[in-house]
Amino acid sequence: MKTKFSLFTFILFTIINLAAQEETVKTDSLQEVVITSTRIDLPFKENSRTITVVSSEDIKKSAATNMADLLQQVAGVDIRRRGTGGSQADLYIRGGGFDQTLLLIDGIKMDDAQTGHHTMNAALPLEVIERIEIIKGPAARVFGQNAFTGAINIVTKSNLKNAISTNIETGSFGQLNGAVTIGSDLENSTHIFHAGKMTSEGYRNNTDYENSNYFLKSVFNKKAQPIEMIATFFEKHFGAENFYTPTSWGFNEYEETQNSLIAFTSKFKTNNFKIQPRVYWKRNQDMFLLQRDDPNFFRNFHISNKIGTEANASYTSNLGETGFGIDLSKTYLKSNNLGQRERFMATAFLEHRFEFANNRLDFTPGVAITYFSDFKFNAFPGLDVGFDISNNLKAYGNIGYTYRIPTYTDLYYNGGGSIGNPDLEPEEAFAQEVGLKYFTQKFSVTLAAFNRDAKNLIDYVRQNTTEESFTATNIAEVNTKGFEFDASYNFKLNNFNQTLAIGYSFLEDDIIDQNEALSRYSLNTLKHHFTTRLSTKLFKNLSQNIIYKHAERTTGDSYNVWDASVVLNLKRLVFTFTASNIFDADYIESGFTPMPPSNVLFGLQYNFK
Repeated sequence: MKTKFSLFTFILFTIINLAAQEETVKTDSLQEVVITSTRIDLPFKENSRTITVVSSEDIKKSAATNMADLLQQVAGVDIRRRGTGGSQADLYIRGGGFDQTLLLIDGIKMDDAQTGHHTMNAALPLEVIERIEIIKGPAARVFGQNAFTGAINIVTKSNLKNAISTNIETGSFGQLNGAVTIGSDLENSTHIFHAGKMTSEGYRNNTDYENSNYFLKSVFNKKAQPIEMIATFFEKHFGAENFYTPTSWGFNEYEETQNSLIAFTSKFKTNNFKIQPRVYWKRNQDMFLLQRDDPNFFRNFHISNKIGTEANASYTSNLGETGFGIDLSKTYLKSNNLGQRERFMATAFLEHRFEFANNRLDFTPGVAITYFSDFKFNAFPGLDVGFDISNNLKAYGNIGYTYRIPTYTDLYYNGGGSIGNPDLEPEEAFAQEVGLKYFTQKFSVTLAAFNRDAKNLIDYVRQNTTEESFTATNIAEVNTKGFEFDASYNFKLNNFNQTLAIGYSFLEDDIIDQNEALSRYSLNTLKHHFTTRLSTKLFKNLSQNIIYKHAERTTGDSYNVWDASVVLNLKRLVFTFTASNIFDADYIESGFTPMPPSNVLFGLQYNFK
């Protein structure tokens, strides 16, 4: 641990030295990206939090075919997949659980009251994503419940003009993928439509899948008061071999999920005031069989509906900018295992950004006050502080309280050796963070060190080693600390742009007073996580990308995975070749499910206009 923080200190002083030499260098476009997932819209360089932005250009260079594969390349983000094609993956940030990370689509909260296992069911196809904003650290005062360790906001493309593109891919394990994306820019409306299907015979027994995705984004009444509509529908059918049970148990698991969203948003704006109202309906359906060919043996079927409305606003005065908002929603659950449940939620947000010393010093205190019909009132304050050391270097820090209420699975599930507990209390934590951001046109780097003291975290424990069932329980305390490093270097070779990106995260956590022999979900976080991507272009129409990922978990398990892609761009025609797990690493990311061996995927895209 001492060695790791010595490295952190060395890099920090190196960056400060670079800043002294390069203060007048022109900033690149990333710094001007406005982070839209908060009520106070701020350019990336002015935000006093640890935020990673994955641009549409980064997505093209990622060699990823779905959201789960893409996020694996971000240090500090732990995506635990149970197979290919994005069929099921759990999302973790900074050691938090899959229930503790919030996913948003254009600011719309996609949390599911049944379980966080469904979070990535709402992930969009890469073709319609403009960028991804990854906010790390305590975010309850900004987003409310479920943003315990961070949040990820998917920002969709706003306009594809008048264009049509088709894409077909084929490769190992009988993979066959097809998609069409259409953009239409009319006089008083704009539309983006995407439809895609991904299929595979599976890389081992009972790992086949058939996944469909549909996306529609429309903006109506552009000339007067624009109204934006987003509608999505994702359906997945997949063999779930060993997703939840070991091979020795002899089950043949199978699962089907549906996830849909429809939302309407508008924005009213004057010189000093902005308000953005929204209404939405989110639906998730999950059907799980323990024996694929015998539905009567054990079957879980859940349907959850969330209907919500929110309004986010900001007001600028001589004292700075004030952000405020309210979020109201009602959740309905019907389940043969969890019963019929309802929950009403209300959250009020307030924050204000103060600026001093010629706007070089900023303070942003804020608070979220929540009410749940089954967990009553809670208040969660926080504070962001930032100081501009130079035009390109910013020091920042933030502290805050954060929380998560139990899911219905935590409270009421019964089966497979797991028993819910209706007497569970919400999880709570107090988190702190300090960091540095340094950006120029060629070089960018972010450093952050963090600490989180949590209590009442939910684990599944048993009374003794002979007992078969594990019961959901609030464990006493967990301390998590670590640091992260992200850097990218842009340079030219043969007059073509090249990029080298590097990320590293170190995490150390400790469950105080825990008996690991009696715990089902003892912490198994990424202690060391290193990622790098080299994107090169040596010829006008040909580009290459090499991605390397190293992971070492707290259990001592470690693995190294290499991926690569080649893209040949012939104007309207684009050929792609993607190789995953090139050196055939043998590893498991979650549970009992081994990941696929080395495999390839060939793609052809045609742009009609």
